[in-house]
Amino acid sequence: MAQLTEGEDYYINSDGMFVFTEQYHINRGYCCKNGCLHCPYGYKKQEQEENILANNPAINRDH
Repeated sequence: MAQLTEGEDYYINSDGMFVFTEQYHINRGYCCKNGCLHCPYGYKKQEQEENILANNPAINRDH
């Protein structure tokens, strides 16, 4: 496993959380579909969840 470099592969945000950079994701080579803040693959978790809810007749949010 390659060693990660702070500032290049990740940074620590004001809440103390590790945040992977766009460059890290590009180097990894694929989208993990977790809705990462710097996803270079265009995946948006919230949009995906909304599409699932809207297109699934078994889910009824009104009841």
